[in-house]
Amino acid sequence: MDFVLVILASGVATGTVLLYATVGEIFSERSGVLNLGVEGMMLVGAMTAYKVTAATSDPWLGLLAAMLAAGAVSQVHAFIAITLQADQVVSGLALNFLATGLSLVLGEGLTSLRDVVPTLPSFTISLLSQIPWLGRILFTKQSVMVYVGYIFIPLAWYYINRTRPGMHLRSVGEYPAAADSLGISVFSLRYFYVFVGGMMAGLAGATISLSISPGWFAALTTAGQGWIAVGLVIFAQWNPARAAVGAYTFGALRRLVLDIQGPTTLLGFANPFFYNPYYGFFLKMLPYAFTVVVLVIGSREANRKRIGTPAALGLPYIRGQRGL
Repeated sequence: MDFVLVILASGVATGTVLLYATVGEIFSERSGVLNLGVEGMMLVGAMTAYKVTAATSDPWLGLLAAMLAAGAVSQVHAFIAITLQADQVVSGLALNFLATGLSLVLGEGLTSLRDVVPTLPSFTISLLSQIPWLGRILFTKQSVMVYVGYIFIPLAWYYINRTRPGMHLRSVGEYPAAADSLGISVFSLRYFYVFVGGMMAGLAGATISLSISPGWFAALTTAGQGWIAVGLVIFAQWNPARAAVGAYTFGALRRLVLDIQGPTTLLGFANPFFYNPYYGFFLKMLPYAFTVVVLVIGSREANRKRIGTPAALGLPYIRGQRGL
Protein backbone atom coordinates (compact mmCIF):
# COMPACT_ATOMS: atom_id res chain seq x y z
CA MET A 1 0.00 0.00 0.00
CA ASP A 2 2.85 2.39 0.76
CA PHE A 3 4.27 1.73 -2.71
CA VAL A 4 0.92 2.59 -4.30
CA LEU A 5 0.55 5.77 -2.24
CA VAL A 6 4.04 6.91 -3.22
CA ILE A 7 3.25 6.30 -6.90
CA LEU A 8 -0.02 8.23 -6.66
CA ALA A 9 1.53 11.13 -4.73
CA SER A 10 4.35 11.38 -7.25
CA GLY A 11 1.80 11.13 -10.04
CA VAL A 12 -0.05 14.15 -8.70
CA ALA A 13 3.19 16.13 -8.67
CA THR A 14 4.18 15.06 -12.18
CA GLY A 15 0.62 15.46 -13.40
CA THR A 16 0.55 19.08 -12.27
CA VAL A 17 2.99 19.90 -15.06
CA LEU A 18 0.67 18.26 -17.60
CA LEU A 19 -2.32 19.99 -16.02
CA TYR A 20 -0.97 23.50 -16.58
CA ALA A 21 0.15 22.77 -20.14
CA THR A 22 -3.11 21.00 -21.05
CA VAL A 23 -5.43 23.67 -19.68
CA GLY A 24 -3.36 26.35 -21.41
CA GLU A 25 -3.81 24.53 -24.72
CA ILE A 26 -7.53 24.18 -23.96
CA PHE A 27 -7.82 27.96 -23.73
CA SER A 28 -6.01 28.36 -27.04
CA GLU A 29 -8.04 25.71 -28.85
CA ARG A 30 -11.33 26.91 -27.38
CA SER A 31 -10.63 30.19 -29.18
CA GLY A 32 -10.13 28.29 -32.45
CA VAL A 33 -6.31 28.22 -32.60
CA LEU A 34 -4.45 24.91 -32.54
CA ASN A 35 -0.92 25.32 -31.16
CA LEU A 36 1.39 22.32 -31.47
CA GLY A 37 4.31 24.29 -30.05
CA VAL A 38 3.53 23.40 -26.42
CA GLU A 39 6.70 21.36 -25.97
CA GLY A 40 8.91 24.19 -27.20
CA MET A 41 7.14 26.79 -25.09
CA MET A 42 7.55 24.57 -22.03
CA LEU A 43 11.28 24.38 -22.70
CA VAL A 44 11.45 28.17 -23.02
CA GLY A 45 9.62 28.47 -19.70
CA ALA A 46 11.84 25.94 -17.94
CA MET A 47 15.03 27.56 -19.23
CA THR A 48 13.90 31.14 -18.49
CA ALA A 49 12.73 30.26 -14.98
CA TYR A 50 15.99 28.56 -14.14
CA LYS A 51 18.17 31.25 -15.69
CA VAL A 52 16.35 34.17 -14.05
CA THR A 53 16.29 32.37 -10.70
CA ALA A 54 20.03 31.71 -10.96
CA ALA A 55 20.63 35.41 -11.60
CA THR A 56 18.26 36.80 -8.95
CA SER A 57 17.95 33.97 -6.37
CA ASP A 58 14.19 34.57 -6.51
CA PRO A 59 12.23 31.56 -7.88
CA TRP A 60 8.97 33.53 -7.94
CA LEU A 61 10.55 36.09 -10.24
CA GLY A 62 11.83 33.22 -12.36
CA LEU A 63 8.29 31.81 -12.51
CA LEU A 64 6.89 35.14 -13.72
CA ALA A 65 9.66 35.55 -16.28
CA ALA A 66 9.00 32.05 -17.60
CA MET A 67 5.33 32.79 -18.17
CA LEU A 68 6.04 36.07 -19.95
CA ALA A 69 8.80 34.57 -22.11
CA ALA A 70 6.71 31.61 -23.25
CA GLY A 71 3.72 33.90 -23.81
CA ALA A 72 5.85 36.18 -25.98
CA VAL A 73 7.10 33.21 -28.03
CA SER A 74 3.50 32.07 -28.56
CA GLN A 75 2.73 35.32 -30.35
CA VAL A 76 4.92 34.22 -33.24
CA HIS A 77 2.42 31.44 -33.85
CA ALA A 78 -0.49 33.82 -33.26
CA PHE A 79 0.76 36.25 -35.91
CA ILE A 80 1.34 33.51 -38.48
CA ALA A 81 -1.92 31.64 -37.79
CA ILE A 82 -4.30 34.54 -37.12
CA THR A 83 -2.99 37.52 -39.09
CA LEU A 84 -1.28 35.70 -41.96
CA GLN A 85 -3.90 32.91 -41.85
CA ALA A 86 -1.33 30.19 -42.47
CA ASP A 87 -1.83 26.51 -41.70
CA GLN A 88 -1.92 26.20 -37.91
CA VAL A 89 -0.39 22.73 -37.80
CA VAL A 90 2.64 23.78 -39.82
CA SER A 91 3.01 27.01 -37.86
CA GLY A 92 2.78 25.18 -34.52
CA LEU A 93 5.41 22.66 -35.52
CA ALA A 94 7.69 25.45 -36.71
CA LEU A 95 7.19 27.26 -33.40
CA ASN A 96 8.15 24.09 -31.57
CA PHE A 97 11.44 23.84 -33.47
CA LEU A 98 12.15 27.55 -32.99
CA ALA A 99 11.39 27.57 -29.28
CA THR A 100 13.34 24.37 -28.65
CA GLY A 101 16.40 25.69 -30.43
CA LEU A 102 16.15 29.04 -28.68
CA SER A 103 15.93 27.45 -25.24
CA LEU A 104 18.90 25.16 -25.90
CA VAL A 105 21.10 28.04 -27.08
CA LEU A 106 20.16 30.44 -24.27
CA GLY A 107 20.30 27.64 -21.69
CA GLU A 108 23.92 26.82 -22.44
CA GLY A 109 25.87 26.42 -19.18
CA LEU A 110 22.84 26.13 -16.91
CA THR A 111 23.26 22.38 -16.39
CA SER A 112 26.23 22.94 -14.07
CA LEU A 113 24.11 25.07 -11.71
CA ARG A 114 22.06 22.15 -10.40
CA ASP A 115 21.59 22.15 -6.59
CA VAL A 116 22.75 25.78 -6.47
CA VAL A 117 19.64 27.55 -7.78
CA PRO A 118 16.86 28.01 -5.16
CA THR A 119 13.58 26.20 -5.83
CA LEU A 120 9.93 26.72 -5.04
CA PRO A 121 8.86 25.51 -1.58
CA SER A 122 7.25 22.18 -0.77
CA PHE A 123 5.27 21.63 2.42
CA THR A 124 2.60 19.55 4.12
CA ILE A 125 -0.86 20.88 4.99
CA SER A 126 -1.04 19.36 8.44
CA LEU A 127 -4.83 19.16 8.91
CA LEU A 128 -5.66 17.86 5.42
CA SER A 129 -2.74 15.43 5.44
CA GLN A 130 -4.53 13.46 8.19
CA ILE A 131 -7.28 12.37 5.78
CA PRO A 132 -6.89 8.61 5.24
CA TRP A 133 -5.05 7.81 1.99
CA LEU A 134 -6.00 11.05 0.23
CA GLY A 135 -4.08 13.08 2.79
CA ARG A 136 -0.82 11.29 2.01
CA ILE A 137 -1.43 11.53 -1.72
CA LEU A 138 -2.62 15.13 -2.10
CA PHE A 139 -1.41 17.12 0.88
CA THR A 140 1.86 15.62 2.16
CA LYS A 141 5.16 17.21 1.09
CA GLN A 142 3.80 18.54 -2.17
CA SER A 143 5.11 21.55 -4.07
CA VAL A 144 3.30 24.85 -3.75
CA MET A 145 2.58 24.55 -7.49
CA VAL A 146 0.62 21.35 -6.82
CA TYR A 147 -1.60 23.16 -4.32
CA VAL A 148 -2.06 26.04 -6.76
CA GLY A 149 -3.16 23.44 -9.31
CA TYR A 150 -5.94 22.26 -7.01
CA ILE A 151 -7.37 25.78 -6.97
CA PHE A 152 -6.69 26.41 -10.63
CA ILE A 153 -8.85 23.50 -11.88
CA PRO A 154 -12.27 24.74 -10.67
CA LEU A 155 -11.40 28.35 -11.52
CA ALA A 156 -10.55 27.43 -15.13
CA TRP A 157 -13.72 25.36 -15.47
CA TYR A 158 -15.89 28.12 -14.00
CA TYR A 159 -14.29 30.78 -16.19
CA ILE A 160 -14.91 28.84 -19.42
CA ASN A 161 -18.43 27.63 -18.64
CA ARG A 162 -20.00 30.17 -16.29
CA THR A 163 -18.67 33.65 -17.11
CA ARG A 164 -19.30 36.14 -19.89
CA PRO A 165 -15.63 36.24 -20.97
CA GLY A 166 -15.75 32.45 -21.10
CA MET A 167 -18.83 32.63 -23.31
CA HIS A 168 -16.97 35.00 -25.63
CA LEU A 169 -14.06 32.55 -25.68
CA ARG A 170 -16.32 29.68 -26.68
CA SER A 171 -18.12 31.78 -29.28
CA VAL A 172 -14.98 32.72 -31.23
CA GLY A 173 -13.99 29.06 -31.28
CA GLU A 174 -17.40 27.83 -32.40
CA TYR A 175 -19.00 30.57 -34.52
CA PRO A 176 -16.52 33.43 -35.04
CA ALA A 177 -18.70 35.13 -37.68
CA ALA A 178 -21.65 35.29 -35.26
CA ALA A 179 -19.37 36.55 -32.49
CA ASP A 180 -17.98 39.22 -34.82
CA SER A 181 -21.50 40.37 -35.73
CA LEU A 182 -22.17 40.95 -32.03
CA GLY A 183 -19.12 43.19 -31.68
CA ILE A 184 -16.76 40.60 -30.19
CA SER A 185 -13.23 41.05 -31.54
CA VAL A 186 -12.35 37.61 -32.89
CA PHE A 187 -8.76 38.51 -33.73
CA SER A 188 -8.02 40.17 -30.38
CA LEU A 189 -9.48 37.32 -28.36
CA ARG A 190 -7.60 34.71 -30.35
CA TYR A 191 -4.34 36.58 -29.87
CA PHE A 192 -5.06 36.89 -26.16
CA TYR A 193 -5.87 33.22 -25.58
CA VAL A 194 -2.88 32.03 -27.58
CA PHE A 195 -0.86 34.23 -25.22
CA VAL A 196 -2.64 32.65 -22.22
CA GLY A 197 -1.86 29.20 -23.58
CA GLY A 198 1.79 30.19 -23.98
CA MET A 199 1.94 31.53 -20.44
CA MET A 200 0.47 28.32 -19.06
CA ALA A 201 3.00 26.26 -21.03
CA GLY A 202 5.74 28.47 -19.58
CA LEU A 203 4.30 27.91 -16.12
CA ALA A 204 4.38 24.16 -16.72
CA GLY A 205 8.03 24.34 -17.77
CA ALA A 206 8.94 26.47 -14.77
CA THR A 207 7.16 24.00 -12.50
CA ILE A 208 9.52 21.32 -13.77
CA SER A 209 12.81 23.20 -13.47
CA LEU A 210 12.03 24.94 -10.17
CA SER A 211 9.94 22.36 -8.36
CA ILE A 212 9.14 18.88 -9.64
CA SER A 213 12.55 17.98 -11.14
CA PRO A 214 14.75 20.96 -10.24
CA GLY A 215 17.46 21.75 -12.75
CA TRP A 216 18.04 22.34 -16.44
CA PHE A 217 18.70 19.22 -18.51
CA ALA A 218 18.34 20.69 -21.99
CA ALA A 219 15.71 18.89 -24.11
CA LEU A 220 15.36 16.18 -21.44
CA THR A 221 13.85 18.75 -19.06
CA THR A 222 10.37 18.35 -20.53
CA ALA A 223 10.94 14.88 -22.06
CA GLY A 224 8.03 15.16 -24.48
CA GLN A 225 5.41 16.17 -21.94
CA GLY A 226 4.22 18.98 -24.20
CA TRP A 227 3.12 16.44 -26.80
CA ILE A 228 1.27 14.45 -24.16
CA ALA A 229 -0.52 17.66 -23.14
CA VAL A 230 -1.72 18.16 -26.72
CA GLY A 231 -3.16 14.63 -26.71
CA LEU A 232 -4.74 15.16 -23.30
CA VAL A 233 -6.74 18.12 -24.66
CA ILE A 234 -8.63 15.71 -26.91
CA PHE A 235 -8.89 13.12 -24.13
CA ALA A 236 -10.36 15.82 -21.86
CA GLN A 237 -12.80 16.98 -24.55
CA TRP A 238 -11.67 20.55 -23.92
CA ASN A 239 -12.86 20.38 -20.30
CA PRO A 240 -10.41 21.50 -17.54
CA ALA A 241 -11.92 19.08 -15.00
CA ARG A 242 -11.40 16.10 -17.30
CA ALA A 243 -7.94 17.45 -18.10
CA ALA A 244 -7.06 17.21 -14.41
CA VAL A 245 -8.13 13.55 -14.29
CA GLY A 246 -6.09 12.76 -17.39
CA ALA A 247 -3.05 14.73 -16.22
CA TYR A 248 -2.89 13.11 -12.78
CA THR A 249 -3.50 9.65 -14.28
CA PHE A 250 -0.71 10.10 -16.79
CA GLY A 251 1.53 11.47 -14.08
CA ALA A 252 0.99 8.33 -12.02
CA LEU A 253 1.59 6.08 -15.03
CA ARG A 254 4.84 7.87 -15.88
CA ARG A 255 6.05 7.44 -12.31
CA LEU A 256 4.95 3.79 -12.31
CA VAL A 257 7.02 3.19 -15.45
CA LEU A 258 10.09 4.42 -13.58
CA ASP A 259 9.51 2.73 -10.22
CA ILE A 260 8.38 -0.65 -11.51
CA GLN A 261 11.83 -1.25 -13.02
CA GLY A 262 13.62 -0.91 -9.66
CA PRO A 263 12.70 -3.98 -7.53
CA THR A 264 14.10 -7.41 -8.41
CA THR A 265 10.78 -9.08 -7.55
CA LEU A 266 7.24 -8.05 -8.41
CA LEU A 267 4.23 -9.64 -6.67
CA GLY A 268 6.47 -12.47 -5.52
CA PHE A 269 7.88 -13.22 -8.97
CA ALA A 270 11.08 -12.21 -10.72
CA ASN A 271 10.57 -8.71 -12.11
CA PRO A 272 10.88 -8.97 -15.94
CA PHE A 273 11.28 -5.19 -16.20
CA PHE A 274 14.38 -5.35 -13.99
CA TYR A 275 16.10 -8.21 -15.77
CA ASN A 276 15.19 -7.23 -19.34
CA PRO A 277 15.79 -3.53 -20.11
CA TYR A 278 13.89 -3.83 -23.41
CA TYR A 279 10.65 -4.22 -21.45
CA GLY A 280 11.44 -0.93 -19.73
CA PHE A 281 11.87 0.79 -23.08
CA PHE A 282 8.47 -0.54 -24.11
CA LEU A 283 6.88 0.84 -20.95
CA LYS A 284 8.40 4.27 -21.54
CA MET A 285 6.95 4.26 -25.04
CA LEU A 286 3.35 3.69 -23.93
CA PRO A 287 2.38 7.29 -22.96
CA TYR A 288 3.59 8.62 -26.29
CA ALA A 289 1.92 5.81 -28.22
CA PHE A 290 -1.34 6.71 -26.47
CA THR A 291 -0.86 10.34 -27.50
CA VAL A 292 -0.50 9.32 -31.15
CA VAL A 293 -3.64 7.15 -30.96
CA VAL A 294 -5.66 9.95 -29.36
CA LEU A 295 -4.54 12.45 -32.00
CA VAL A 296 -5.47 10.05 -34.82
CA ILE A 297 -8.89 9.39 -33.31
CA GLY A 298 -9.48 13.08 -32.71
CA SER A 299 -8.55 13.97 -36.28
CA ARG A 300 -11.45 12.03 -37.82
CA GLU A 301 -14.37 14.28 -38.69
CA ALA A 302 -17.04 12.05 -37.13
CA ASN A 303 -15.10 11.78 -33.89
CA ARG A 304 -14.43 15.52 -33.84
CA LYS A 305 -18.16 16.17 -33.72
CA ARG A 306 -18.82 13.41 -31.21
CA ILE A 307 -16.23 14.57 -28.67
CA GLY A 308 -17.17 18.23 -28.98
CA THR A 309 -14.24 19.69 -30.88
CA PRO A 310 -14.60 23.50 -31.26
CA ALA A 311 -16.19 23.91 -34.70
CA ALA A 312 -13.74 26.58 -35.88
CA LEU A 313 -10.61 24.92 -34.48
CA GLY A 314 -7.74 25.24 -36.94
CA LEU A 315 -9.73 27.41 -39.35
CA PRO A 316 -8.55 30.98 -40.01
CA TYR A 317 -11.29 33.61 -39.68
CA ILE A 318 -11.76 35.91 -42.65
CA ARG A 319 -14.19 38.74 -41.98
CA GLY A 320 -17.10 38.69 -44.40
CA GLN A 321 -16.55 35.08 -45.45
CA ARG A 322 -19.61 32.86 -45.32
CA GLY A 323 -19.83 29.93 -42.92
CA LEU A 324 -17.82 29.88 -39.68
